Amino acid sequence: MLIKQSSGYELEKEKSNTSEDFFNRSELTYVEDGEERTLHVLYLRYFDEKFTDFVPFENDPLFTVSGKDIYFKDIVALVCMIKNPGLRNRKRLYLHTQKEFAANFQGINYEKLPEIFEALIAKGSFEMNSPLEFVQAS
Repeated sequence: MLIKQSSGYELEKEKSNTSEDFFNRSELTYVEDGEERTLHVLYLRYFDEKFTDFVPFENDPLFTVSGKDIYFKDIVALVCMIKNPGLRNRKRLYLHTQKEFAANFQGINYEKLPEIFEALIAKGSFEMNSPLEFVQAS
């Protein structure tokens, strides 16, 4: 899988009677079998406020690579894909319970995540041969 982009953002209200401002979206764009795809992960913004419950980082931005700050919302879709490679067959994922959200962040080797973003910034892509490279040995 060739990763092209991993980013996230806060949704904003388009109409006064909608609830978009309670959600964030994280997106992972990748190429597999010659086809470019994007996984969109929609989740409650509340999880961003509690990010220290899910990852071993104390601050958001989590880390800086080549002068670019990488925020929690930038890694959500990436971590979901690492944890659940079967998501390659999906376009969208909605995570609304804390238990379900937290499960995606367990067992990830967070020390290796910056190398993905370093390659994205330097080369515009990162070749992920196996998601297991980013999972901690039990």
